[in-house]
Amino acid sequence: METKRRSFLKAGALGALVLAAGGGIYRAVHTPQPQRFVLDGEARAALGAIVPAVLAGALPADPAARSAAVASTVDGVHKAISNLPLAVQKEVQDLFGLLALAPARRLLTGVSNGWEQADPQQVSAFLQDWRLHRFALLRTAYSALHDLALGAWYAQPASWAAIGYPGPMKELS
Repeated sequence: METKRRSFLKAGALGALVLAAGGGIYRAVHTPQPQRFVLDGEARAALGAIVPAVLAGALPADPAARSAAVASTVDGVHKAISNLPLAVQKEVQDLFGLLALAPARRLLTGVSNGWEQADPQQVSAFLQDWRLHRFALLRTAYSALHDLALGAWYAQPASWAAIGYPGPMKELS
């Protein structure tokens, strides 16, 4: 029995249509509900590398104090993201998923050995590249990372003195 080219193409086209229809039906029946943002190990490591690059001149010089400041800022970023709408949390989760995926991380950021071994100059260079990138999506991702890191840092009372902020006004009784 000889398979003809035309019947092979028809079978391929029919198979593609069946797969597309099945995928459409599956998506219509199983609409995924947005999940809450989870700051897992690789996303935490990415933030642990990104926060010092964004806050380069603001962090304490003492290594122990610096490490504590970075950790509290990462926790602040997590808290800030957790208070965003679920749809936005999903987008941020997708961004961190992309940063965690080794091939995407290498291609988009140039960080090849993982976030825990990332060179600070390399992280600063990728952030600067994203800040000025021709694709709006990467510029938006940079803005999100930058604003989350700065917002979490300056939300901490320990960082207020450096900018001359006396803190919230106190109510008079």
